[in-house]
Order: sequence, then structure tokens, then C-alpha cells
Amino acid sequence: MKDLKEESVRGGRGSTKQEVCKELKPYIYCIFSSFCYAGYNIVSKVYLDKGMSRYVLVAYGHAFGTLATAFLAFLFERKNDSKISVPILRNVFFLGLLGAVLGRTLFYAGLEYTSPAFASALANLIPSITFILAVLCRMEKLQISKRSSQAKILGTIVAFAGATLMILYKGIALISLHNHYSHQSVHSSEVFLDKDSIKGSLMLGVSYISLSAFFILQTITIKMYPAPITLTSLTCLSGTILSTIMTAILDHKASSWKLSWNITLLAPIYSGVVIFGITVYVQTLAIRQKGPVFMTAFRPLATVIVAITGLFLLGDAFYFGGVVGAMMIILGLYATLWGKQREKAEKLSEQTMSVEGTAIKQEK
Repeated sequence: MKDLKEESVRGGRGSTKQEVCKELKPYIYCIFSSFCYAGYNIVSKVYLDKGMSRYVLVAYGHAFGTLATAFLAFLFERKNDSKISVPILRNVFFLGLLGAVLGRTLFYAGLEYTSPAFASALANLIPSITFILAVLCRMEKLQISKRSSQAKILGTIVAFAGATLMILYKGIALISLHNHYSHQSVHSSEVFLDKDSIKGSLMLGVSYISLSAFFILQTITIKMYPAPITLTSLTCLSGTILSTIMTAILDHKASSWKLSWNITLLAPIYSGVVIFGITVYVQTLAIRQKGPVFMTAFRPLATVIVAITGLFLLGDAFYFGGVVGAMMIILGLYATLWGKQREKAEKLSEQTMSVEGTAIKQEK
């Protein structure tokens, strides 16, 4: 009897450990993704500051991404029976155009004129921009009388107010460290950002609008072709072809394509394998378990990691305008996410009431 009790206790402990591990997995996936994205911003900035071509980085990054995601698709989606139709191919072409040619190229252009922390903070606008585009495309209904819609509208307004503050106002340097890499003058008396920083900010803004449109089109396409990794591989292939054509037109130097055993090789491999391959797959796992809102809620963590890393490695400074603006964007992000979650709860409640009402009518 004692042996049986001991075995049942051990079995209970084992099942409890498994449940805890299962619950922790999505959190680990999201934290891992945040670190990967933070590294991507830092590595890309170092690559661009070495004078390397942003166009070549886009082309090589998507080429490595095609190989990485094709390998993952072979491992996990080889039994995919979905057929590729003309509308799917059309969408894949536009995904490559929005993601690679416009999204990534303008992101790198904006990153050259700003800092990784600044670019990462502005990236928190993507959910708000996506919400606006979804409303315009009639993919999302806006009912102002409901709290969920009010929260999303308020969150979007606060986020854009924070972005405007970041772009236009610099303020005093709150925290700064000096090192050999730093090219900023932290003791500058400028209150507002210079022309180059504003230009970089606008490039980042257009980049994030393009990426938001990319996510909208991706949502539509994945319903037509329910194989996310294979679709990512096809999108990377489209991006590779389009960005190679763009590079041939805009960058005529053959030497730009040369890869060496340094940052010129690390940056495209990191972009392709770590971001398009590993991170996209890990995010897919997290979204399957907890949903897209849970995944997006961890986005500000990448901003914090980038800011701290940039402070110590790149000599970036924390300015008053940037810190306050970033906090407003993050606050707006969470208000939008809360509204999205509330909307789901409202829909579920309405469905439950509808089912109960139907059941009562049938009983009568």
C-alpha cells in the first residue's frame, strides 16, 4: 500500500512538473524572440555603420531566410496538401514587395540615421498602425460605444503622440556612457532632433506602415494557404528576387556583394537564419498556445534589451524626449492589446448568450 501511495505521489509530481513546463514554454518562446530581435537591431546597426550596403543586406538576409525556412518547412510541413493558386502567388509577390523592398530597406535606411533603441521603440507602433489599416480594410469593426473599441482608439492616439514626441523632441541626456564606438555628442545643447534624425524617423515610420500592411496581407494569405512556415519561405524567396533586382538597379558596385568572415557575413545570416527561420518558428509555437495578443505583449521587452545593450556597446544615450515618448508608445500598445482582448471576451459572451437564448426558445 505504501509503495502504491509513493508511486501515485511521484506520478502526481511528474504531471505537475509537465504542466508547469507546458505553461512556461510560451513565456520562454516570447523572451527568446525578444532577445533575438534585440540582437538583430544591434547587429544591423554595426553592419550599416561599417559602410555596407543596406540593399545587399536585404537581398542576402532574405536569401538565407529562404534556405532556413525551406528546411523548417521540410521538417514540419512536408505533409502539407494545400495547393498554390494564382491568387496566392499574387499575394506572395506583394508580401515580398511590402516586407523586403519597402519594409526592410526603409528600416535599414532609417536605422542608419537613428539608433537601435529609437528604431525598436518606434516599432511598438506596428500594432496600432495594423489596427488602423484593419479598420480601413473592414477587417475589424469599430464600435465606439464599446469599451474595447474605446481602449484601442485611445491606445492608438497615445502611441502616435509618443511617436511624435520622440521624432520632434530630444531633450536632455538622462543616461550616457562614453566608449570608443560612440559617435554621439551627449552634451549637445540641441533640444530638438536634427534633420537627419527626423529623416530617419520618417523612413522608419513608412517602413512600419509597410510592415503593418504586410501583416494584414499575411493574415489574409494564411487563410488561403494554411502552412505558415512554407508561406514564410515563399515570401522570403519573393523578397530575395525583388530585392536582388532593386540592388542591381540602385547599387552598381560588385564589391558590395562580397562577404567576409566578419560582420558582413554575420548580419545577413543573423537576419535570415535567426529572424526569418528560428524566431518566426518560435513565434508560431507561442501564438498557437497563447494567441497573437500574448506574443505582441512581449514586444516592449526587445526595446528594453536594445536600449541597455546600445548604452553599453554602442555608446547610445537616453534622452528625455525619447524615454517619455517610448513609455507613451508602450502604454498605447498595452491599451490597444487590452482592447483587443476585451473584444474577444465580449464576442464570446455574446455567442454564449445567443446559444442560451436559442436553447430556451427550443425548450418552450
